[in-house]
Amino acid sequence: MNIIKTVILAGIATWSIGCASTNSQVIETKNTATFKEAYADRFYIGTALNLDQVWERNPAAGQVIEQQFNSIVAENCMKSMFMQPREGEFYFEDADQFVAYGEKHDMHLVGHTLIWHSQAPRWFFTDKAGKDVSREVLIERMRNHIHTIVSRYKGRIHGWDVVNEAILDNGEYRQSKFYEIIGEEFIPLAFQFAREADPEVELYYNDYSTAIPAKRKGIVDMVRKMIDAGIKIDGIGMQEHHGLAHASLEETEQSIIDFAALGVKVMVTEMDISVLPHARRHVGAELTDTTAYKETLDPYQDGLPEGKMDELGQRYLDFFALYLKHQDKISRVTLWGVGDGDSWKNDWPIEGRTDYPLLFDRNYEPKPFVADIIELAKK
Repeated sequence: MNIIKTVILAGIATWSIGCASTNSQVIETKNTATFKEAYADRFYIGTALNLDQVWERNPAAGQVIEQQFNSIVAENCMKSMFMQPREGEFYFEDADQFVAYGEKHDMHLVGHTLIWHSQAPRWFFTDKAGKDVSREVLIERMRNHIHTIVSRYKGRIHGWDVVNEAILDNGEYRQSKFYEIIGEEFIPLAFQFAREADPEVELYYNDYSTAIPAKRKGIVDMVRKMIDAGIKIDGIGMQEHHGLAHASLEETEQSIIDFAALGVKVMVTEMDISVLPHARRHVGAELTDTTAYKETLDPYQDGLPEGKMDELGQRYLDFFALYLKHQDKISRVTLWGVGDGDSWKNDWPIEGRTDYPLLFDRNYEPKPFVADIIELAKK
């Protein structure tokens, strides 16, 4: 496997990426602008931050974040189970630090996420006896949660993922507690509450597997219904959790076109590309869809073979070429993590595996195809 050596020259924003053969003889060197510089006139280039990165406890990751990205999103610390673990008790320390970090480095900031069926505290939906609360109580809890958080960061957060993953792959509404207790109205209500708290901030709907035709139609129908009702929505986030064989470029392109036709921005919000096999066909990010560990499903514990690295690189190049083709519709492309070691894909859908889904490796060095992605933006 090729050995990738990276030299970051002090005082200038360039990389020197040397690709060496196994006998360490350098065979190619490329000098190129940083990732965010190359795409500065196209769309934001973002990444998700974990708490070590938010609190600047990982200098190697921090160097990559600050040099290569101009947009950040909180991976976990702004989810409701962490923001309000008990009713009326808000925890802001980590979220405050996330915002302070982004402001320190003059970054575009995205809050993630206000209303999501997963990683929500149990109290949100139940009374003291453990029974489901009434529709009115849950709406008021939503209102208080959203108003409190969005107003705290008014004028500082640039965009919010207001509702996350409310549509199933078949295009129907997910039977979450929000849906069961309130009905489909919980979605426009969430957008209404966020708009009340900060009239200027951008508000997004965010979901995975958006390239599935039935799901795409369900999202389009839901967003169109909100627009027709006068509920302002600024963008749709396509999570883009992919594999080497899914999703198809053609269906991804159709989703970009159909979402943009609604008059909203389109964003790639959580991109990663898994190189690992699945026990069964899988195309999304449904957290309940887990599988038991087997060594045969974890074939690259000692490193990614050169052929697989090439395959991964071509997939990334194909998707970035597609995003560039539709740069008039796309406002942001965000990777879901900085380096491979940070990625949730190491533990999902099979815990304990070694995956390689991001642009930077476990040492936070760029993979050999990163320079090629940067070169795409120059064409």
